[in-house]
Parts: sequence; structure tokens; C-alpha cells
Amino acid sequence: MNSKLNDKFATTMLTAALFIIALMYLFPIVWLLLSSLKPGNELFSYPLKIFPDNPTLDGYAYSWQTMEFIKYFINTLIVAVVTTVLTVLASASCGFALAKYNYKWLNAFLICMLATTMLPTEVIMNPTFSVILNLNLYDSLAGLVIPSISTATGIFMFRQYFMTVPNDLLESARIDGANEGKIFFQLMLPIAKPVAITLAIFSFQWRWNDYIWPLIVLSDPNKYTVQIALRSIVGADNIDWVLLLSSSIISLVPMIIIFIVFQRYIMDTGATSGIKG
Repeated sequence: MNSKLNDKFATTMLTAALFIIALMYLFPIVWLLLSSLKPGNELFSYPLKIFPDNPTLDGYAYSWQTMEFIKYFINTLIVAVVTTVLTVLASASCGFALAKYNYKWLNAFLICMLATTMLPTEVIMNPTFSVILNLNLYDSLAGLVIPSISTATGIFMFRQYFMTVPNDLLESARIDGANEGKIFFQLMLPIAKPVAITLAIFSFQWRWNDYIWPLIVLSDPNKYTVQIALRSIVGADNIDWVLLLSSSIISLVPMIIIFIVFQRYIMDTGATSGIKG
């Protein structure tokens, strides 16, 4: 009886803690959304109110007319999609090699690669920017894509996943005459679909929300990504809060759509059925 009471108490406390943490994350987002529905004269009224007295969508109309969202969305979409596709392919192929090829130097390569995750991004920005300049990629979308393709996180995710795939499966494919390219693209990559989609979602999010690197590389306003365009709203002397708040909400819409469409694949384990013996 005491054991059941203890289990129920623990479950209740954990659930309560989960709700509290969820509210802590949701509150700033809800405040941002509700603030974007306020007219300018309500934003700094005292005392502050969470809910608008006179909710309006005029801020969104004003933002869409003022900001060139189509241009910024296209620029950011090009960078995010191209980088995501190349990141998944590069991470999957490298993870496959690290998991299934028996070369001693691969373990040393894995350790060196994982060591890079301990370096702050700011440390490698200067040498990376020097390379971009020497390759004449400054102020180009390619300068945003190329340095972002390789990610130790993605490689490690695929490597750990491919380690669970039985070697007998690969040997059977080789006996049937499949070469390494065919094994990778037609066997291993489809098996790793949950990991590929999970990494694709994360990669797309990283590139869509990236701010520091585009700020360094881009100088042409016609090539600005969404985050740099939002930063341009903030002036030296004043800030158009109505424009900034509504534009921020609009910039979140593509990411929300992406997550809603693909979230079911993140925890999908159905692709692994039938390969574990």
C-alpha cells in the first residue's frame, strides 16, 4: 500500500514539475504572441497587461507591407534547404564509414571530430571567415552553406544508429552483388530514416535561426536572411516595436509548419523493425 502511495506521489510531483517547466517555456512565447496583437499605445501602458484591450491584426498587415518577407524567406529557405540536404548526406555517409569500416585511424578521427564539439563557435569563426574570404565566398549564400554542412552532432547520431544494424545485413547485400554506394543509398539510408528526418529538422532550425554567421558574411541587403532582416528593424535611436513583434511572429511560421508536419518522424522507430536479431 505504501509503495503504491509513494509511486502515485512521485508521479504527481513529476507531472507537476513537467507542467511548471512547460509553462516557463510557453510564457515568453504567449507574451510575444499577445503583444503582437496590441496596438502601439498599449505596449508600454502601465500597469502592463498580458491580454490586449483592443486586439488587432494591423501590426501584421503593417509588417508584411513594410518588410520584404518574400525575398528574405527565399534567401533563408535556399540556405536552410541546401544546407540540410548536404548535412544529412555528409553526416550519413561519414557515420556509415565510422560504424561499419574497420580502420584504426577511424577511431582517432572520431575522437578528433567529437573534440570539436567542445570548442565554442566563436573560436572557429575567425579561421572559417578567412577561408571564406580566400574562396571568394564573402557576401554570398554559398558562404553561409559550405561551413555549415559538416556537423559532429549529425555524424555521431548516424554512427550510433548504424552501429545497431547487424553486419550480416551488409554482408548479404555484398554477396548479392551490391557495391558500397548501392548499400548506402538503397539499404542503410532508408533504414536510418528516423535519424535523417530528425537531423533534417534540427539542421533546418539551426540555419533558419542562425544570426551571427550571416551577420558576419553578408553585407548586401538583398541577400539578407530573415534573422538579419529582423535585426535591421532595431535602429540606433529607436525601435519600431509594433513592426518588430509582428515580424518576429511571421518569421516563426515556417518553423512551426515544419515541426507540425515532421514531428511524428522524430520518435518513429518503425523503420528498425525486422533488422534486429
